[in-house]
Amino acid sequence: MARFEEKDFNRDNFNLGVWKRIATLFKPFYKKLLILLGLVILTALGDVIMPLLNQISIDYFASGTYDNNELYFFIGIYIVIIISVGLINYFYFRAAGKVEMGFGYHLRELCFRKLHNLSFSFYDTTPTGWLLARITSDISRLAEIIAWSFMDMAWGIPVMIMSMIIMLRTNVLLTLVVLIVVPILAIMSVVMQKKLLKAYRGVRKANSKITNSFSEGINGAKTTKTLGLEDQNFKDFKNDTKEMRTVSIDAAIVGAKFRPLVNFISSFTLALLIWVGGDLAKSNIITFGTLMMFIQYAQQFYEPIRVIAYTMSEFQLAQASGERIVYLIDSEVKIKDSPEVITKYGTLFEPKVENYEDIKGDISFKDVSFSYLEGETILDHFNLDIKAGQTIALVGETGSGKSTIVNLICRFYEPTQGEILIDGLDYRQRSIGWLHSKLGYVLQAPHLFSGTIKENVRFGRLDASDEEIIEACKLVNAHDFIMRFDKGYDTDVGEGGSRLSTGQKQLISFARAVLAKPRIFVLDEATASIDTETEKIIQYAIENIMKGKTSFVVAHRLSTIVNADRILVIAKGKIIEDGTHQELMRLKGHYYQLYTNQFKEDLAKGIIDDNVDLSLI
Repeated sequence: MARFEEKDFNRDNFNLGVWKRIATLFKPFYKKLLILLGLVILTALGDVIMPLLNQISIDYFASGTYDNNELYFFIGIYIVIIISVGLINYFYFRAAGKVEMGFGYHLRELCFRKLHNLSFSFYDTTPTGWLLARITSDISRLAEIIAWSFMDMAWGIPVMIMSMIIMLRTNVLLTLVVLIVVPILAIMSVVMQKKLLKAYRGVRKANSKITNSFSEGINGAKTTKTLGLEDQNFKDFKNDTKEMRTVSIDAAIVGAKFRPLVNFISSFTLALLIWVGGDLAKSNIITFGTLMMFIQYAQQFYEPIRVIAYTMSEFQLAQASGERIVYLIDSEVKIKDSPEVITKYGTLFEPKVENYEDIKGDISFKDVSFSYLEGETILDHFNLDIKAGQTIALVGETGSGKSTIVNLICRFYEPTQGEILIDGLDYRQRSIGWLHSKLGYVLQAPHLFSGTIKENVRFGRLDASDEEIIEACKLVNAHDFIMRFDKGYDTDVGEGGSRLSTGQKQLISFARAVLAKPRIFVLDEATASIDTETEKIIQYAIENIMKGKTSFVVAHRLSTIVNADRILVIAKGKIIEDGTHQELMRLKGHYYQLYTNQFKEDLAKGIIDDNVDLSLI
């Protein structure tokens, strides 16, 4: 089974460009971030004051040369500081939680909006599982680290600076004992940084594969069972999870080496401080209160180092996630409107519907060339003129370019050369939203959203009344089967329409398209996967639906297109035959061979009546 390999992201120790981009995404939360920083600095100030108070309590109050008022005042100050620090911590945790949830929500909103703007070509090459991993675990990881780990670093740095200033003003020798470990830890951080980043990137990549395997396994469960692929799929999934376990253990080992080393060096330096400081205290060079203060500051000094070391490793993981999120959010939208068009027609999310013109339905291909991949031309200098209201059938072998033509008409893709005109104007001079609001598109495999039948039909036009929904369903002969359900139009269709038959889903899909009142109607092999009886019902509905509309039918069964105004036989991206059914049958060319062969097959299978008048062909 072919495996999707995601883009290889850069391998630098620290990618400043990624963090600059994340900073711009965080812009709506700058005010809250400043509040968090203020709370963190107040917390750091409280942590630095406490050893000073402890020094006073040992050196002054332990001596006995004080009165009760001084003691009560000192105790009052101590209590006020403890309560203040507690309140600050409460508001900090509350604010940090809001930032984490808010930033995560903001990123998911940006990703979801981008996914709706991205063109079909993006989804042609990007698995669902990769996208799910981005908008779930990666976003959660990045939001958590920004809100918490970054704030931990913001706490540690002022604690270290303020502690170092106080220690230097008190005793330089003991301060040097405390600081001697800093260069060692800095060198260790630089060495470990690259290893951590590489390891965590591997974890994220493996996690994406597992998410994709889950997605494919769930979506393709029926196909897996019918083909008996359970064992093979399990082996593939087992290999993915084995890779995830291996890279996760490797990452954990790399991370596990770092923090114990920091703890060991810090503890060794603390012992050295007690040894040197103890001698100074016995020699009355410093007081025991000062020694206790240095011990507490050393512990406070090394704790931020440990926090910063841990935070740096967390940032490596966050960068691996951030790279993927930025890649998704900044993915190029290949099919997009020009600034001038947006000014007039708005965007997909903020359309200026009042500026939408009506469509008559004339469509022209002018010297159009198109390729999905570089070097693989599908259409080459293709020309076609279609008059408003015509029904055009597209016939040809798989890969001939039929679906490409209708996808270009719908602007799911754009010509790599040439232009497509609608009512005499290049359709790129109007908005994507304008064109799609005039389209009715029915796929071979219809997709229904979770919800009721009524809700799914209403997606065709969100402001439609219940009466209009029922009328649309009657028009496509779907009303009768809907009413046979206990809840009628309020029947839940299940995920993807799983509770309905393929034919029922297709009829609802037709009703949804009809409700949109399109001026251009596209049926892309819409009857290929349904039974003959349902096909007859749909065929009858199609004839009513397409009256007066410019319609395109990509045909699977040629018997369904005999009444088309024009039948285009497509081969290798070119029109090799063009005419009505009768004209092409008289021509006795490619279409004639296709039709007669299919006619004989249908006759042999009993799909058509053996008493049919053979002169019709």
